[in-house]
Amino acid sequence: MAKIVVIVGSVRSERNGIKVAKWIVEKLQNRGHQVFLADPMELALPLLDKMYKEMESPTEKLQEFQKIIKDADGYVPITPEYNHSVSSALKNTLDYFLEEYFFKPSAIVSYSVGSFSGILAGNHLRQILAEMGTPSIPSQLPISKVQEVFDNDGKLLDENYEKRTSRFLDEFEWYVSAFAKQRETGMPY
Repeated sequence: MAKIVVIVGSVRSERNGIKVAKWIVEKLQNRGHQVFLADPMELALPLLDKMYKEMESPTEKLQEFQKIIKDADGYVPITPEYNHSVSSALKNTLDYFLEEYFFKPSAIVSYSVGSFSGILAGNHLRQILAEMGTPSIPSQLPISKVQEVFDNDGKLLDENYEKRTSRFLDEFEWYVSAFAKQRETGMPY
């Protein structure tokens, strides 16, 4: 069992990302993982002024979130595509921390209401995550026309995603396990 943080990338009022995130959380829990859903709407993080490590007295809520990020074995950011990139809400949430992410894998889920499935945002996010020390696995889970894949209650409508998601999570689990074993032997810094 691993500790996984699923990070929602949208704060829009009629966001589809929360449906995707809750579905991924359920899939990970069904595999026996301890999962935390990081929702920027609930975290209500202000625009980043100082990183967590630079703050003199972070709020109790932010201290709890930092512990969750630090104790995690891996991360699954759920990114929409806004103007060919990640959302500011996702970037803001990620940027509060740095060393907490080191040597732990991430797995990118991207989505859009169009046919390109947020793949450009996912590719951009891959660069960001690598710089932050949480390299993403080679595969990405892109979801096209997300409004046709999930109903309004977040129920999966397109069963083709079951097999894709299973393979994607198999790969992620492999990386989570491999990185965990290496972290036990020490860090290369």
